[in-house]
Amino acid sequence: MSKLEFKLKQDPGLTQIIFSGQIDETFPPELHKIEFGQTLSIDLQNVTAINSLGIREWIKFIGHIGTINLEIFNCPKLFIDQVNMVQGFIPSPYSIKSFYVPYFNEEESLEKNVLFTFGKEYGTGPLKINGSVTDEKGIRFEIDVIESKYFNFLKSS
Repeated sequence: MSKLEFKLKQDPGLTQIIFSGQIDETFPPELHKIEFGQTLSIDLQNVTAINSLGIREWIKFIGHIGTINLEIFNCPKLFIDQVNMVQGFIPSPYSIKSFYVPYFNEEESLEKNVLFTFGKEYGTGPLKINGSVTDEKGIRFEIDVIESKYFNFLKSS
């Protein structure tokens, strides 16, 4: 397991944080001291795990953010699972701008994560879910989540 690391970029009005590793008790305390711009953009693509202590640290961090505009990108399944289970994990009016949906090919035992983006697959009308997708090699993958549970967080977005 690798501890949580982050890259920080600050521009006028915009703060960007890219997280990588495991969200756990190693959550960087210096993140609680940052003065954010009007918008905070968080990229979670390289987050590999989250545990109960990480959930607690995440909620403390989110509580520290205040009333700025928070946009979260590239949420892996492990993060979306927590959003669906833990009340206040992503409080309103903060928003998830993109997240991964897992697909699986049983014959080949292959997994594929498909990025769903706000304004394309969701957020501006009905949710657009493909029950299956085909990769560049022609391998067909079936959606690997219970749709009514996995996409539940979108009802409150």
